[in-house]
Amino acid sequence: MSAIAEGFRGFARYLGGVMGADAYQKYLEHHVASGHLGPPMTEREFWRDRTDRQDSNPQGRCC
Repeated sequence: MSAIAEGFRGFARYLGGVMGADAYQKYLEHHVASGHLGPPMTEREFWRDRTDRQDSNPQGRCC
């Protein structure tokens, strides 16, 4: 049964990555790795900025 549960968790992580659910976590990792001096955006600021950028610069994307 644990193999099935682990497979489901892996699929859920994959699907979350495809949908962009892990974008804020990736942003934080990039922020730290890039050595930015200022504090990172809050999660709310990040999602608002991301949505605004997508709306002002539409590109080919699903849905």
